[in-house]
Amino acid sequence: MTSRPFRNTAPLSPRGNKAYGGHGIVTTARLGAISAVKKQMAYQDHIIEMGQLIKSKNGTWDGIKAESVARMRLQNRFKTGLEIAKYTAGIMREDMAAYDADPANYTQSLGAWHGFIAQQQMISVKKHFGSTKGRYIYLSGWMVAALRSDFGPLPDQSMHEKTSVPALIEEIYTFLKQADARELNLIFRDLDAARAAGDKKREEKLLDAIDNFETHVVPIIADIDAGFGNAEATYLLAKKMIEAGACALQIENQVSDEKQCGHQDGKVTVPHEDFLAKVRACRYAFLELGVDNGVIVTRTDSLGAGLTKQIAVSHAPGDLGDQYNSFLDCEEIAPGQMQNGDVVLNRNGKLLRPKRLPSNLFQFRAGTGEDRCVLDSITSLQNGADLLWIETEKPHVEQIAGMMDRIRAVVPNAKLAYNNSPSFNWTLSFRQQIYDTWSKAGKDVAAYDRDKLMSVDYDATALAIEADEKIRTFQSDAAKRSGIFHHLITLPTYHTAALSTDNLAKEYFGPQGMLGYVLGVQRQEIRQGIACVKHQNMSGSDIGDDHKEYFAGEAALKAGGVHNTMGQFA
Repeated sequence: MTSRPFRNTAPLSPRGNKAYGGHGIVTTARLGAISAVKKQMAYQDHIIEMGQLIKSKNGTWDGIKAESVARMRLQNRFKTGLEIAKYTAGIMREDMAAYDADPANYTQSLGAWHGFIAQQQMISVKKHFGSTKGRYIYLSGWMVAALRSDFGPLPDQSMHEKTSVPALIEEIYTFLKQADARELNLIFRDLDAARAAGDKKREEKLLDAIDNFETHVVPIIADIDAGFGNAEATYLLAKKMIEAGACALQIENQVSDEKQCGHQDGKVTVPHEDFLAKVRACRYAFLELGVDNGVIVTRTDSLGAGLTKQIAVSHAPGDLGDQYNSFLDCEEIAPGQMQNGDVVLNRNGKLLRPKRLPSNLFQFRAGTGEDRCVLDSITSLQNGADLLWIETEKPHVEQIAGMMDRIRAVVPNAKLAYNNSPSFNWTLSFRQQIYDTWSKAGKDVAAYDRDKLMSVDYDATALAIEADEKIRTFQSDAAKRSGIFHHLITLPTYHTAALSTDNLAKEYFGPQGMLGYVLGVQRQEIRQGIACVKHQNMSGSDIGDDHKEYFAGEAALKAGGVHNTMGQFA
């Protein structure tokens, strides 16, 4: 299959004026996404349906309560990963259309390396903002390698077990579904209490909350690295990830067996045809599994990648292979200068010898990174990609916008997922950007040392305050100026876990002793309303108690009695 050439093309994504709506079970703004799975029945309809079924069994099922079944059904809305993938793909497509209508509708995510971390993110999002609208989860291959491999901590070089990625997707959705079950369980208990108190107004309000419940299940953008092998290996892994629930796969244009973290040196890219075969493999996987609106994010590492393992196949001047090869660092030679083992290109009647390194890799010309990123991006969008990812070395709105302006001149609705990476020193980068802006404008910067702007001594200065404001507005600025639909932080919870553990260890093992835990953790949990302060409830103890009562009635032996110490946190 031959890819289409680098040319103008019509918009590739749906456009429209759809406004954001909740991801709830029956809210009308999400009906398009919800139709990808089965529209959820109302609570009372479940009860009626189950009541009729139980009655049809001529008394043999009278020990089953219709309302208890209705509750269990709603607490287990998603039965398979494919249901989740279809539902969340619908959400992403709708959000992409909303962004096309208004770039203020950009989306965000934080990377998670465990299901519990992802669960707590979404519980916090619902607590603080009332809705998960526009918030996703990013699954980082870096964190899988560093934290989830049986080999132990590994660098981001695709050395971890490929099956650990779909396993983490499944784990995350297991925890998100449990968050649904827990929150609904709390509503059901409140409903029972309202009925016992004869509070009809409260009962109606709670019934409405059940029918309009918003799930914690949100899209996962999952990192498939460079595909972990050839196109067939990419297809097989993509299927596993989609079956686990992933609606969006992010794949990069590096060589699988030479893959590096996007913010490290030594990156090696592949010719476009090789990469596009893997993009198509991902699309085939989506289509085979019935996720027709699955999202593919194609990442280019060309900005920081100066090497290639292969010279592309070219059939005619100006074709995609020829364009790829045009960036190679070559020297013109005469026929008599050819040496044993040389690889030589014929371009416009000239013999060009690409520079080959001792590693047997070929080198690109310096300064061609942005041009290669633009070609990579346009080619990906013209061959099935839905979103772009351009890995950069710093967070700079105009640098990103410069490339996106060129891409959008060909593909008008091109959109980015952008890595707001912890590999960037955000403080230093933005202080230097403000320093350079001031200096260029003739503003006095004599009070500042550009190389030492990270120092705490500058924290209260006008320059630092302006830089912090630019950091604060970076995402909204870049969404409007640079075509960034989705902002993500790849490794945030890796760093927050390390920081919070360091603070706890310093206090607890030091002179503060137990007060170190109480002051820094428990008292803050109580006062900030963190759900996990009631850790028995968070782990599902109350749900289990209710199930015991469904199954055994008054004979149930429950854990949530008066002697349960969780009552201290009521």
